[in-house]
Amino acid sequence: MKKNKEIIENIIKTEYSEVMQKSYIDYAMSVIISRALPDARDGLKPVQRRVLYDMHELGIRFDKPYRKSARIVGDTMGKYHPHGDSSIYEALVVMSQDFKKGLALIDGHGNFGNIEGDGAAAMRYTEARLKEVTQNAFLGDLDKDVVDFVPNFDETEKEPSVLPVKFPNLLVNGSDGIAVGMATSIPPHNLGEVIDATKAYMNNEDISVAQLMRYVKGPDFPTGGIVTNKDELREIYETGQGKIKVRGKVEIEPQKGGKTNVVITEIPYPMIGANISKFLQDIAALAENKKTQDIVDITNQSSKEGIRIVIELRKDADVDNFVNMLYKKTRLEDTFGVNMLAIADGKPEIMSLKQIIAHNVKFQFEIARRKYTTLLNKELEKKEIQEGLIKACNVIDLIIEILRGSKDRAMAKSCLVEGIVDGINFKSKESKIMASQLRFTEKQANAILEMRLYKLIGLELEALINEHEDTLANIFKYEDILDRRDSMAMVITAELDEIKNRFSSKRKTVIDNVEEAVYQEKQIEEMDVVFLMDRFGYARTIDISTFERNQESVFAENKYVVSCKNTGRICIFTNTGNMHTVKVLDLPFGKYRDKGVPIDNISNYDTEKEYVVACESQSRLNLYNLIFVTKLSMLKVVDGGEFDVTRRTISATKLLDNDEVIGVSALTDQKQIVLRSNDGYFIRFGVEEIPEKKKTAVGVRGMKLSPKDFVSDVFYTTASGDSNVMLDNKPFDLYKVKLSRRDGKGTKIRL
Repeated sequence: MKKNKEIIENIIKTEYSEVMQKSYIDYAMSVIISRALPDARDGLKPVQRRVLYDMHELGIRFDKPYRKSARIVGDTMGKYHPHGDSSIYEALVVMSQDFKKGLALIDGHGNFGNIEGDGAAAMRYTEARLKEVTQNAFLGDLDKDVVDFVPNFDETEKEPSVLPVKFPNLLVNGSDGIAVGMATSIPPHNLGEVIDATKAYMNNEDISVAQLMRYVKGPDFPTGGIVTNKDELREIYETGQGKIKVRGKVEIEPQKGGKTNVVITEIPYPMIGANISKFLQDIAALAENKKTQDIVDITNQSSKEGIRIVIELRKDADVDNFVNMLYKKTRLEDTFGVNMLAIADGKPEIMSLKQIIAHNVKFQFEIARRKYTTLLNKELEKKEIQEGLIKACNVIDLIIEILRGSKDRAMAKSCLVEGIVDGINFKSKESKIMASQLRFTEKQANAILEMRLYKLIGLELEALINEHEDTLANIFKYEDILDRRDSMAMVITAELDEIKNRFSSKRKTVIDNVEEAVYQEKQIEEMDVVFLMDRFGYARTIDISTFERNQESVFAENKYVVSCKNTGRICIFTNTGNMHTVKVLDLPFGKYRDKGVPIDNISNYDTEKEYVVACESQSRLNLYNLIFVTKLSMLKVVDGGEFDVTRRTISATKLLDNDEVIGVSALTDQKQIVLRSNDGYFIRFGVEEIPEKKKTAVGVRGMKLSPKDFVSDVFYTTASGDSNVMLDNKPFDLYKVKLSRRDGKGTKIRL
């Protein structure tokens, strides 16, 4: 009972909303700081940093054999990044892809994907090792206490909180990532230009963004391309946000016979991956949708050597207008959204070009300070030992006498350090007095006790003295670097120059101001055509003259024949009450015997669930009303204007359960309607008895049917007196059916 009382007393009451808010904020900050955003100092996300450090720990250097990616991923996950192997392997793969990174950090061996979006092979098949630049410029000084090490997730290992990267990697390799409520998108830049800008900032910290842009011209995408809004880059680099317009590079290659090939040799950076195949589909769609008739063939000849997409144009094509169409209608001209967000001083911050460089330079000086402090301490320690050994060599006979006369190491050491001679046997009083005056340091004494006899050789003594002089020179150099910022800046600059000379490459992306592409879409000359669809659902159009020459066979071979404009639409009514629209331009136009296209290929018409009951020109529907007749004898007249829509599919009428449309006709000169049921009943009444209703209405009953009977045929008499039809392959005069009123049972007639 007492225990339960203690539990009740320890319950903390709080608002549920407050707990949720705190928990969500903690989660959001964890994602922002520890997962999705890069650090402004080394330009790396935690998973990237851990992969590189683990490879360093495993000794997978650039000059060593490749190791299985699965080993690297497993070791990284077990020691530093317990968030699943897929995210680790993906980070490893991306760092090896030179078409995504301005400077690849990992040397991949095997299938690591390609620019066209094919993924890397499974980690058990691929191998990797560090690049030389990564080993030297990212991990080279980790043994010099230049960065803080923190416990890993289970506190069994130590990992660096940041890597001592020697240049602004955040700019060189860029970054992209989505956190909670924020995202980063930083384009890659040219290594040599970024290093030059960094040196310029070190020489003048008051330098402006505009002055820095004398060195960093703009982004340098690994895919090349052309940045077309040069004048807008300054604002982007000053604010850290904006949009960069990028075009692919197009070359024109004349061919035999007056034809021309448009060859795309570089693509916009956002196009890499699956967007290349999407780009090819978009070009094909331009031809299919009749946006252009200039394309003869498209081939993708891209390889490891680079991008090469060849578009073959017809002889009289307007090449400039076609290229402008590609810029306007496809992703050959694309936008890269810039949001230079990174972790700076422990919090996310949108930074300008200057701020990113400033954070890295500050980091470089901190690295250098810690590095040369560590080196100085080592040199001071060496100096102490070297001075002790030199001093010992000068009194080596006394040292040997102390060692021979001592009972143990501790006795000899206490004599060397404190001059305690008790218990030591000396050959003479003078030796004892001299020994009592020795005052070596602890480290010097240990070095003397561990010194080997060959060190007493003259050449060895000379080498020791020379080494001592080098140590003194190093101490002077390191103290100068630590005491004077200019000296430290010179050292950092020298390292930057070395990196630039060894690892930089020429700029790939052109920076320019380019006028917006102007594409003049060719106006289609409007003309009268005839829409044909056979009983198999194949549709096409022919011109009026071809139709008039082949009228007899046209009506014999086609189920639907509709006059229309080539710029209009065809409305297809189906038994399910749907109306599908098809652009006439989407239909093949040509000779009478040319093959058509299946109507379901260019519309939403589903051949498995519905069938066509009528086809009409949409422009004609605007002039007339429509009569709808269903299987259960529901009739109505609908204003044709209700079907003047641009949607590909609409519901044309409302149907009762188990009902379907059997006829749709434009109301022109029809005088009377005749319905025939499956049981042989006929009814004839005036069209004026059919009420006009909305397309959403069911309609009224035209004929009383027995339970299993249904309307099978619909006929019309016209004002011109035309009343003869074919029924069951026999001629039949509709006037034989008794004229009555709507909603009667009708008369049974034997044919």
